[in-house]
Amino acid sequence: MARTKRASIHYVNNAEFSQAVVDYVKILQESKKNEQQLPIVPDYIASCFLRIAEGLSHKSNFIRYTYREEMVMDAVENCLKAIENYNLEAATRTGKPNAFAYFTQITWYAFLRRIAKEKKQQDIKLKYLSKSGIESFIENEHGDDMSNQVVGAFVDTLRDRIEKVRSVDSIMKEYISEEKKKRKRGIKTDSDLSEFLT
Repeated sequence: MARTKRASIHYVNNAEFSQAVVDYVKILQESKKNEQQLPIVPDYIASCFLRIAEGLSHKSNFIRYTYREEMVMDAVENCLKAIENYNLEAATRTGKPNAFAYFTQITWYAFLRRIAKEKKQQDIKLKYLSKSGIESFIENEHGDDMSNQVVGAFVDTLRDRIEKVRSVDSIMKEYISEEKKKRKRGIKTDSDLSEFLT
């Protein structure tokens, strides 16, 4: 007996989705041209945005982030904002519209922006902890030498982690800066940042 492959809950049919986007964008452009009220994005397209974002968020690059839901919602919001910029004449290999690729790319960059925001917030928290003297936040009820050693070891471990985060962030910033310089000079680069996103 042959096994049938179960369809993913995040599956989006590119042909149907692309056609729905094209139809909506045509109506949108016509409404703008005639200065009419802009139509609301259909539920089908909005649900496809959600499925695209959810599916991408389950990839190994993004699955372990604790703020994955925020990433998904950011992506859906960005897709809803970007739909009016969808180019109906964009050339593809097949000659057919490829809305799935367009909105997947928007989703990818929305995820990267959210990760950058969260890392910035984490850095602020870590700086606050390191500057404020974390020892004052730790209550040592016993006050004996053993307890003081445990507290000291914990504080040292936390400071080491803060330094590691800072060094990884500075390496990432340096790498991004170099990539931007290469792009400005017209050098083709590999844009895979997956090693920095885990």
